[in-house]
Amino acid sequence: MSVKHRIMFSMATAILAATAALAEVKTDYDRTAEFSRYKTYSWGKVSTQDPLWSGRIKEAVASALAAKGWSEVESGGDVSIMAMEMTEDHQTLNTYYDNFGGGWGWRRGFGGGLGESTTTEETYKVGTLVIDLFDTSAKKLIWRGSATDTLSDKSDKNIKKLDSDVQRMFERFPPEVKK
Repeated sequence: MSVKHRIMFSMATAILAATAALAEVKTDYDRTAEFSRYKTYSWGKVSTQDPLWSGRIKEAVASALAAKGWSEVESGGDVSIMAMEMTEDHQTLNTYYDNFGGGWGWRRGFGGGLGESTTTEETYKVGTLVIDLFDTSAKKLIWRGSATDTLSDKSDKNIKKLDSDVQRMFERFPPEVKK
């Protein structure tokens, strides 16, 4: 193999390795939501195996949203945020109820309840971080972001990865809704 081919092969391998190290970041949103009217947020539940990750997730999201001009309020924000770490590989049916026992939010799997519900199916791998934004007054999911391979048991390395993945998740946030 010539020197030129070795260099090209080495560069291709390095690019492939760098790409493989990046988390797969996905986002989706309600095309009818008016994101321009949202300016504040409050936190709902943050579910992680390691309680230390809860604060780290909140800090990463707060940084991303502050850059977009949003402010955190203790309660009653325009948007309520919930986050969850997937702790096992599985398909998830997420059902969102607008009125379930006096409250609302994540309900994994099917369940009874009063009011209308929406169920979505997603396959998540261990270590995937899912962040949901709900319109607080309408109690409706308006945005979802997920990043694979974001959370694991390697703390120092993963704090930087968490920050980077959340920033990538919110790169094009708020979405421009086309009417």
